[in-house]
Amino acid sequence: MASKEARTIELNSQMEASDFWNDNEHAQKVIAEVNQQKFWLKPYNELKRRFSDAKDLLPDAIECDDAALIEELLKELHDVDLGIADLEVRRMLSGEMDNKNCFLNINAGAGGTEACDWALMLSRMYQRWAARKGWAVEIVDAVDGDVAGIKSMMLKFSGDFAYGYAKSEKGVHRLVRISPFDSNAKRHTSFASVDVSPEITDDITIEVRPEEMRIDTYRASGAGGQHVNKTDSAVRITHLPTGIVVSSQSQRSQIQNREYCYKMLKSKLYEKQVEERKKSIDALSADKREIAWGSQIRNYVFQPYTLVKDARTKLEVGDISSVMDGDLDRFVNAYLKEFG
Repeated sequence: MASKEARTIELNSQMEASDFWNDNEHAQKVIAEVNQQKFWLKPYNELKRRFSDAKDLLPDAIECDDAALIEELLKELHDVDLGIADLEVRRMLSGEMDNKNCFLNINAGAGGTEACDWALMLSRMYQRWAARKGWAVEIVDAVDGDVAGIKSMMLKFSGDFAYGYAKSEKGVHRLVRISPFDSNAKRHTSFASVDVSPEITDDITIEVRPEEMRIDTYRASGAGGQHVNKTDSAVRITHLPTGIVVSSQSQRSQIQNREYCYKMLKSKLYEKQVEERKKSIDALSADKREIAWGSQIRNYVFQPYTLVKDARTKLEVGDISSVMDGDLDRFVNAYLKEFG
């Protein structure tokens, strides 16, 4: 952490210079780096203070035989230990795009109405998880299921290291439960896929040629006011060379939705480039890991017992209700510790 403190001092010195704003692009990069350093240093300094306070008070509490204070201080030290473990996870967030906002896309898979309902359950789980992290959540696009649930949903998470944390959720999620849509109360298996891509900002260059895009407009669905019902404000962009499709109906005008789609398309193209580079590196490595799109990463069992098991880290949690209520950090942290 000493190196990070030194770097922060250096950056603050640059910001205090009289000519700091002469180069706006450089200034923005410096400010972004300062904010990233604060993401580390603020919790570190707070933990350091709490540990020092507890350590100083504990000998006096033991000498006075104050059982209540001793118990309180030991709990404080335990909480500090948990905080250090969380910082250890943050240390893994060193990827080029880890500090970016992100788009999380959920698609219902095999299972019909069951799968659509499962996709909706996942969307609620991720929105609750994001709320726990203090991130802003926006529903960019959603397509309702024919009977229940959703066929797909695009969420945007805005907050500290949103992509760094959320990238661990990419893959296929499998549900086993007794179907509420089956009058015979039979057990069903459903699948939904999750894709995650970072939000591309002005400091990242991704070229998209106009002739490579097909742009379609259509009438948005769902709540949103009169413009939803009377205008073709929703936009869908298809990138012809790759087949990537993005859509948006969350903005109030066609122009805004078009800009949003363009931003999402660049994000997905960047993620595709990263995946291709990673595959090339893995092909040269003796230690290959199959954590690619389409692989099953986690199983959620509601009946005949309750269990959530991650197929990559082998972490198991029996309290499925807390998981569905957004308690995902155990799985995310285990993934980051093992695969970084």
